[in-house]
Amino acid sequence: MTATEKLSGFVGPDAPADADLYRCVHCGLCLPSCPTYVELGLETESPRGRLALMKAVQEGRQALAGRVVGHMDLCVQCRACEAVCPSGVPFGRLMEATRAQIVANTPLSLAERSARYLAFRVVLPRPWLVGALFPALRVYQRLGVQRVVRELRLLRPLGALERMDQQLPRLGKFFRAPRSGVIPAVGHRHRRVGMLSGCIMPYAFGRVNEATARVLARNGCEVVVPPGQRCCGALHTHSGEREAARRLARRNIDAFLEAGVEAVVVNSAGCAATMKEYGHLLKDDPAYHEKADRFGALVRDVHEYLAALPLQPPSGRVTARVTYQDSCHLAHAQRIRDAPRAVMAAIPGLTLAEMEGSDMCCGAGGIYTITHRELSQRILDHKLEHVAAAQPDIIATANPGCMLQLEMGVRQQGRSTRVAHVVELLDEAYGRSG
Repeated sequence: MTATEKLSGFVGPDAPADADLYRCVHCGLCLPSCPTYVELGLETESPRGRLALMKAVQEGRQALAGRVVGHMDLCVQCRACEAVCPSGVPFGRLMEATRAQIVANTPLSLAERSARYLAFRVVLPRPWLVGALFPALRVYQRLGVQRVVRELRLLRPLGALERMDQQLPRLGKFFRAPRSGVIPAVGHRHRRVGMLSGCIMPYAFGRVNEATARVLARNGCEVVVPPGQRCCGALHTHSGEREAARRLARRNIDAFLEAGVEAVVVNSAGCAATMKEYGHLLKDDPAYHEKADRFGALVRDVHEYLAALPLQPPSGRVTARVTYQDSCHLAHAQRIRDAPRAVMAAIPGLTLAEMEGSDMCCGAGGIYTITHRELSQRILDHKLEHVAAAQPDIIATANPGCMLQLEMGVRQQGRSTRVAHVVELLDEAYGRSG
């Protein structure tokens, strides 16, 4: 142990709670569900092993440094362990708190601190900066520069940038909310709902936001896209940047509550999971705790919301064999599995071919595919084996990170299999009606 490795335990308001830490009974039922344990076969890369390390830090038996940080960092935060844990260990909450402790109390390199500051505190909280970046990337693609860069492997010495370029989807039309911020219902208005536009989604997957708005409007919803909304803070909370996440949460709470909507509909599983948990994130904020709980109760995943409606049946068809990848933060964090399948079952012509291990992580994990490229690729390769066995025309999923990861994998294999959001398929069936 070095002089800088202090055995002082977790400290401060963001420390993991004892009530959460000591729920684990060491049964091991989580092990087969953990993608890092399945790939590496190491106890320290399992939820049980990481919990043991957290408790060692809390009890002053182990410093929060060195190998402990490495084991925590290697977690994908898919929360699959939560879904199978008989003791109800809130592993996602514990990991987010532990990473916040790491960021606050351990020495990070200048490069890492600079990258964190730029991404989490400069770019993502400012929609205009994100909006300036993506048009430049679209030009980069349309002028053929990206093709040359990929063929010549010009970014190979810059591993993280190369991975980001590999994951960049073909950029099409960006999503722009109307100047009024309101998309009217088709026909009689039955509901008034808010829609999270997101920070990356309007540019990387503008078509999904467009489809979401059309599907909601088709089902009698007046859709409000508040201009004051910001990034949801999911990437921040997963990376230990909790104060930055709290600032974003407050902005979103104010924007949507002031809009007077009866639900906040979200088409990104990771974003919805984080927004539903704003109450915990702001539990010590006397001005926002009650509002955060009220806001969280309004948040609905788009499939969850649609499946609870009297869904307008589409008369058009999507004749395709589709396999479904359960997004981790939908299936495990929000415990929503049936709703996306119910939406697909309502689409005439669509055949659902379930894949083996549909709820095992694809290796995306927010920025995990960039920070842990090799292990992320191994997890993805196994996912694609299950996809291939299902022989689909389309891979459907419910989260932009999964879409980016799966699209990259399909390209790597030279396949033409399409990757789509479930809502896109419903929107296509509506578009082909009549």
